[in-house]
Amino acid sequence: MGEEHDTMLWRTEAVGRMLDARQSALARQSVETIALGEGIGGRVLAEEIVAEENVPAFDHATMDGYAFDTADEYPLELIDSEVFPEDEPPTLESGEAVRIATGAPLPERATAVLKEEVATVRDRQLNGPDLESGTYTYGRASNVTAGETLFEAGERLSAKDAILLQDLGYETVDVREVFSVALLATGSEIHEGKTSDLDSWMLAELLRSWGHKATYEGTVPDEYERVEDRIGDLAQEYDVVLTTGGTSVGKKDHVIQALGALGQIDFHRVRIRPGKPIALAELPETTVVAVPGKPVGAHTIVTLIARPLFLGGNTALPTINASVTQRVDIGPDGFEYAVPVQFEDGAAIPFGHVSSSLRVYEETFDPSVLSSSTRATRADGFFITDHAVKQDETVEVVPYEVLE
Repeated sequence: MGEEHDTMLWRTEAVGRMLDARQSALARQSVETIALGEGIGGRVLAEEIVAEENVPAFDHATMDGYAFDTADEYPLELIDSEVFPEDEPPTLESGEAVRIATGAPLPERATAVLKEEVATVRDRQLNGPDLESGTYTYGRASNVTAGETLFEAGERLSAKDAILLQDLGYETVDVREVFSVALLATGSEIHEGKTSDLDSWMLAELLRSWGHKATYEGTVPDEYERVEDRIGDLAQEYDVVLTTGGTSVGKKDHVIQALGALGQIDFHRVRIRPGKPIALAELPETTVVAVPGKPVGAHTIVTLIARPLFLGGNTALPTINASVTQRVDIGPDGFEYAVPVQFEDGAAIPFGHVSSSLRVYEETFDPSVLSSSTRATRADGFFITDHAVKQDETVEVVPYEVLE
């Protein structure tokens, strides 16, 4: 037990290993070109994007009004012209101004725009309050400078990125193919239909919500040769294999041994409960993640540890501060504990506590039972702690909705 404890990783290190595995997995993916508006959200850029031109290419007005040089004094002479976004701007002489529309290019001498509402015009003479240079103008290259790197290779795009990409003149982008993921449930009791497979469909939904292709590849009994052969076969077909069950140290837990025979185990076991026996392995051309078979535990550990493999980017989780309604003790030191809660009037009720609608434990959090409870999926989120939590203590709750 001592050696096992020593080899366990803390959550931050395990997440770092997942991010490293992501880079290796992405490098194996082929490249395809997709058009803006046809699904760039969640896709990963294959190459960096460098601005070829200044944006905007010229100074322009951000308000309807009158363009002029703030070095000139009122009254200003209005020239017989008006500038719209599609126009070439006229030439202004000293002491002159021109009517201008929002988005229109500024004349070369103009340094500000006097907005319509505060301007006074009589006999083509313009008067108004004094302005500072730059008022209601959008300067050339103030948004993007030619030569700037704006997107890195390997960056995951979102819908809002289409705004800047289109402004840069892009109609298409080159992205990596999404991961094809095989889901394999292990366990003779599941394979023989005596126990339901409660993990695979949940994990398939998670993976699809993260933008990847998930395929349920059925079950395999607790027989070493069959476990190894099945994982090996799937590794030939898929970019990632995600197994459930068989990751602990029981006589019929064969997944870790099989992964060691098929490739290189990066880590096995993380200092968090539930879900401690998670493993990451690299096989030739395939990444394998093996998670324990209890459904809520599988969801917890996949969203906390494996999620960065599929999403990359910032791994910090958004949280909501809430006061805990009951004291919660924890088990052995040396672990973080993910404690499910339900929200009620802004407070966090430990879900599973004897005072909640799901009565699993008195004061000491029991991750073993909760990770098997399908009712526990009705929690609103969880907080992570490595120490006992007092009644009314403020904790940072991770809402489940931010994980999916």
